[in-house]
Amino acid sequence: MTGERIDVATPSTVAQALRAATAPGALGIDRLDAQLLLLHALGRAPHDRAWLLAHDTDALPEAAWLHFAAGCARRRAGEPVAYLVGEKEFHGLTLKVDARVLVPRPDTETLVDWALAVLEGQSAPHVLDLGTGSGAIALALQQARPDARVVAVDASADALAVASANARRLGLPVQFRQADWLDGAPAGLDLIASNPPYIAAGDPHLPALAHEPVSALVSGTDGLDDLRRIVDAAPAHLRPGGWLLLEHGHDQSAAVKALLQARGFDQAHSRNDLAGIARCTGGVWNGTSGTSARTVK
Repeated sequence: MTGERIDVATPSTVAQALRAATAPGALGIDRLDAQLLLLHALGRAPHDRAWLLAHDTDALPEAAWLHFAAGCARRRAGEPVAYLVGEKEFHGLTLKVDARVLVPRPDTETLVDWALAVLEGQSAPHVLDLGTGSGAIALALQQARPDARVVAVDASADALAVASANARRLGLPVQFRQADWLDGAPAGLDLIASNPPYIAAGDPHLPALAHEPVSALVSGTDGLDDLRRIVDAAPAHLRPGGWLLLEHGHDQSAAVKALLQARGFDQAHSRNDLAGIARCTGGVWNGTSGTSARTVK
């Protein structure tokens, strides 16, 4: 791990290292981040935080301290912890991640849970994940629904390399394709799910996301360009009664709902994330058949 050398005296124990990392000053990072980085420096699993309490008086090797301090410096500079430790938990899966993909967010599990509710009762559903990145959505759906045929699409070859490696390691048979959104996608899908770029080009939060791929974040002057493209193209690929579920920004639910309704989707509504914010919006495509679909709230 590379990074700026931190001029802090080498702590002698695990507890002292955590205090040095979280105290205001040269390191000064969040305690949970410090715990995860220290476990990584010690070669332990990220979920093994109880070990730090049980071994707080253990001697800390100098090599582990140097590795830990470098990681703290990079975290203080804004680099995501997931990149520093190389993995992120998502919907019960451990995904390998790096700077080629966005870090999966817990709020995206809302989209996965909604997708699973939509698919409940359907046999061997055909599902498409657009802009798969690390493969988080597609792999979580495949894990929960082994009978599903899940296809994941991304325009980035680098992202697909990360996602494919995750699928192989987890033993999940997701199919991956490189494409520009729905180009070349089949018809008759039961579900299209996507967490596309949705941040406006001038958004003041972008500097805090500087370490993540901008192509997976920004979508035009209002953040809706890719959402518009997906909503416009999706009906040609959904069966009557098939669903389109979209993640979006904290203030975009009304705009996305309007896009769905204008395109002819029925039952357009939103679901809240873990913070109670409307973060996902979806609707059902009935085409011209007039087929009714059950409401999944």
